[in-house]
Amino acid sequence: MLGLKDPSKDYKRATMSRQNGGERYVKTFDGFTHLLTMLYAVIIRFDSLREIEAAMTAEVRKLRHIGIDRVPKRSTLSDANARRSEKFFEDVYHDLYESNKDRLSSDSRRNGTEEWIKRLRIIDSTTITLFSNVIFKGVGRHPKTGKKKGGIKVHSVIHANEGVHCDVKFTSAATNDSFMLAPSHFKHDEIIALDRAYINYEKFEELTERNVVYVTKMKKNLKYEVLADCMDMNEDGLMEYREQVVVFRKGDINHIARIITYVDIKKGKMSKLVSLLTNDFDMSMETIVAIFRRRWQIESLFK
Repeated sequence: MLGLKDPSKDYKRATMSRQNGGERYVKTFDGFTHLLTMLYAVIIRFDSLREIEAAMTAEVRKLRHIGIDRVPKRSTLSDANARRSEKFFEDVYHDLYESNKDRLSSDSRRNGTEEWIKRLRIIDSTTITLFSNVIFKGVGRHPKTGKKKGGIKVHSVIHANEGVHCDVKFTSAATNDSFMLAPSHFKHDEIIALDRAYINYEKFEELTERNVVYVTKMKKNLKYEVLADCMDMNEDGLMEYREQVVVFRKGDINHIARIITYVDIKKGKMSKLVSLLTNDFDMSMETIVAIFRRRWQIESLFK
């Protein structure tokens, strides 16, 4: 996949590294060797430079077929991690993604054939707990112990018909998720499915003006004014769907949206009411529910 024996791709990667200042003062440990070393460490799940050096020394003969002839010393790897810009690794990932995304989206049996699938992006974040709150600012409420762990938050976006990350950003764990909703990140007529942590009326209004559809889960404490309210009943006289048109008012913002409430039935669990919030007034309620349920894809990737 990385095109290890393709000279043109080797030259392209070297160019990426030079453009980001990654080849200054480098004699042998170039950007591509650095990338392979870090991928090896991630796959084997090493936690220290000592483990990486020891394991690669033992396996060096097996690594020659991918272009690693010499094992980097701990000091060399440490210097490279500090000196070489992460932008190089980002560029390599985006280059691989652009080269393979057509193949990722070609299997309709796996990805689905619904019209909205190709327009759907899924956004979510997960926190990687690291060290203490002193180093990385913690997230969430303080526990009873008075201590909360800090960490790094991974913000990710995937296309529903591809199933791999098309955009990944890292922040402190305390960063609010809504910064990922910059309207310029999305194209006209796209759909985004997201968790309730992203609710932001100002961003939602900007997305609506750009004709970008969002579907998210309601928070319990949201305040709004109901403009219209109707309910769909089944043959037994029980509610199947409830549809409300509401307006959220905050400062100068008057955001009109649609709330769809349905009965979520899962095998082996008690049924519960789920309310979804969207700025789309054309798609059926069943479609809105189906769009939100596609969020499982990104949860599976995180796991």
